[in-house]
Amino acid sequence: MPSPTRIGALLLLACALSACGDKDAPGGAGKGGPGGGKGSDRPVPVTTTRVQTQSFTDTLTAIGTVKARESVTVTAKVSEIVQTVHFDSGQDVRVGAPLITLSDRQQQAALSEAQASANEADRLLRRQSELVQQQLIARAQVDNQRAARDAAQARVAQIRAQLADRVVRAPFSGVLGLRQVSPGALVTPGTPIATLDDISRVYVDFPLPESQLSRVGAGQRVDARAVAWPDQRFEGMVQTVDARIDPATRAVQVRADLPNPQRLLRPGMLINIEISGATRSALLLPEIAVTQVGRDSYVYRVGKGDAVEQVKVVVASRRDGKAEIVEGLAVGDRVVVDGTGKLKPGDRISEADAKAGPASAGAPAAAKKG
Repeated sequence: MPSPTRIGALLLLACALSACGDKDAPGGAGKGGPGGGKGSDRPVPVTTTRVQTQSFTDTLTAIGTVKARESVTVTAKVSEIVQTVHFDSGQDVRVGAPLITLSDRQQQAALSEAQASANEADRLLRRQSELVQQQLIARAQVDNQRAARDAAQARVAQIRAQLADRVVRAPFSGVLGLRQVSPGALVTPGTPIATLDDISRVYVDFPLPESQLSRVGAGQRVDARAVAWPDQRFEGMVQTVDARIDPATRAVQVRADLPNPQRLLRPGMLINIEISGATRSALLLPEIAVTQVGRDSYVYRVGKGDAVEQVKVVVASRRDGKAEIVEGLAVGDRVVVDGTGKLKPGDRISEADAKAGPASAGAPAAAKKG
């Protein structure tokens, strides 16, 4: 049986171990944790800034589709065999340039016949005109011959028009697409010969929500960027806003006009659009300072004793890493920018050294404590 001295020593050792465990346990007094529901006594290192008014430009963004200023698929008007092709794929052409010539032997023969008939009718009219002056024939006979001469000449003009249809010409200046026909091929009305696009200037059509209708109008500046040319910026302006709103999407179509002298933009290309609005003063914060909880936005504002409180704010717009605050803050308020994930209401904060760790990398310069 253990002696009373040994039992006393064991009890003292157990008490000592129990005291050490309580001191080191999470949430215990030694850690100053939230065990009792209170904020941490140790300041949390964060980066803060002062809310200030800055110049802010309203910007609308959208994704649009490039369209040629003039665009057509060239086709023939008649059914005929292709005799000659006058162009190559991708060629620049001027308005009126011949693209293909169709076989016209039948029309040439018909023209010769009609021309001969017209010449004969004209000679007969002149002869009868002389006879009517001598009162050898009636004037009605001359009038009938004049009508016959006019009909013969109209027949000549008709056949010449049919011959003109045998030469397909460019309706406007532009660049041709891929050639779709070859000599000897039979073309009919509607058979595609090639596409023709005038892309010296292009249109960009893009939708905007009806809620933004009041913020866009003809003449506004447009900046566009294409994925194919990431380092190239294309400038233009809004040409028109559609008169109708799509009842299915509740969006309105907007058309911008962009110069395209180097022909980098092609019809059908997707392009990112930015429309610049009026410049005004606004309360701006770095976006990382705003915490989203469901549909609500919050920031941590620093109060007395460097304790933080969670404040609900209303964000109007975001751009270039900045958030515009329209409700909840005032000029001069000190707000936590970097380190919001470590905070809860009531915590005390300390200004982190911007050179100390990665938490402050890329964060805006911290304002000093007031």
